[in-house]
Amino acid sequence: MKQVMNTSKKKKFDQQRIAVLRLEMDYELAVLFEAIQENNDRKKESSKKKLMKIREELLKMKAM
Repeated sequence: MKQVMNTSKKKKFDQQRIAVLRLEMDYELAVLFEAIQENNDRKKESSKKKLMKIREELLKMKAM
């Protein structure tokens, strides 16, 4: 029974984390769009790096 509860809690935590990551991704895409419009290379590269980290974490979580 304890394993079932732990599995349930982990699944709920994972779903919440995925939702947060998606929100972070949306925000970072907006930042990237703004940087492209401003032609700000430093801001573009920073945003791309953050998006890659978010992408990697999402891929890891969905693979589990």
